[in-house]
Amino acid sequence: MALSGPPDGAPRLAPAPLAAFAEHEAHRLHSLAPGVEIEGGALLGERAALAGLARRGRTAPGGGCQLLRSRDSWIAVNLARTGDSALIPAWLETDHPAALETELAKRSADTLISRARLLGLAVAPAFEQPDTDVAPPHRASLRTPAPPRADRATPRVVDLSALWAGPLCGQLLGLAGGQVTKVECRTRPDGARFGNREFYDLLNGEKASVGLDFRDSGDRQHLLRLVRQADIVIESARPRALRQLGIDAEACVRECGNLWVSITGYGRGTPEEEWVAFGDDASAAAGLCADAGDEIGPLFCGDAIADPLAGLHAGVTALEAWTDGEAGLIDVSLRGIVAHVRSDAAPCADSQVEAMGEPDCGQWQIRAGDSTERVQPPRARNATRRARPLGADTASVLAAAQISGRARS
Repeated sequence: MALSGPPDGAPRLAPAPLAAFAEHEAHRLHSLAPGVEIEGGALLGERAALAGLARRGRTAPGGGCQLLRSRDSWIAVNLARTGDSALIPAWLETDHPAALETELAKRSADTLISRARLLGLAVAPAFEQPDTDVAPPHRASLRTPAPPRADRATPRVVDLSALWAGPLCGQLLGLAGGQVTKVECRTRPDGARFGNREFYDLLNGEKASVGLDFRDSGDRQHLLRLVRQADIVIESARPRALRQLGIDAEACVRECGNLWVSITGYGRGTPEEEWVAFGDDASAAAGLCADAGDEIGPLFCGDAIADPLAGLHAGVTALEAWTDGEAGLIDVSLRGIVAHVRSDAAPCADSQVEAMGEPDCGQWQIRAGDSTERVQPPRARNATRRARPLGADTASVLAAAQISGRARS
């Protein structure tokens, strides 16, 4: 709640039981790995706590995504990557666009979204009603028994993912005993390396670091060897991007008998597998906006909330499959996980939010009947160690991979 609502007004209740779902997943994790205890609800605000983010209304707390009005409805526009802004003229089909808000107001949401997706921009509908028929929060395909692994009690995890959801999944598997290796392209490393250092350390501090040049044929062979020898692979790329590197997730699962965790914006279906999404716009696409009325419009709920929800669920699901001796492909989408949670009734629908003193005191509480609860600020766990420099463990990890024998077939 502290991250939902207008910057100069009361926080808003999210229209979905986000913290309750996160707590449920944290209990699942603890049942699988009794030594791991995390506070699921607090996990959702860790980036905000470490980066000092706050609620900003129709701008996401991280600042990269905005809820803007098209001619006929609201859309979420997330121009988060270097180079995205340069695509605005092509997106709007004009060489000299006016202010973005002015241009969007001239065009329909459907046109804006379809053209953005063709150009690889993260633009999505916002303020939709929740789905009435929501699939489970993940899809599992090619599920088969894994090969015997009596020689090791904990999984070998290769983490190819970036930003938040995938790295969180890897971090949780590491807490549960997994041997996690983070693999990055030396020329295009995880963009989170250049963000808040404490947050990056929290998610990646316990991982070995391998740096490879994905343009080099020899390094691509090293990458393929690491993937084929892994028990669990985590990635957050569009399937086409991995196929261009010679990696086919479905084929790897069939041939190597490993677990493949795919975290994407909209899942691996067609054409959704090609759509770009990040946490804030994917959440808006699933209908997770606070309704502030027609005059104000929708407001963001939380900080890129789809990311920690997806990362937590993916990590627990992968650990459960590993524990049960299963291999397969686990397909988790950012929009799908939020749609699943959003399909439940909103918590505390009759609650009132009120100031704990003067209206501008900045302290808020929720009143429901005779009980009250303070709106807590975001908080975060402490990182156990600094993340390894990019490629610090490349030589040792590759040597160990070669010594351990050929990939399973």
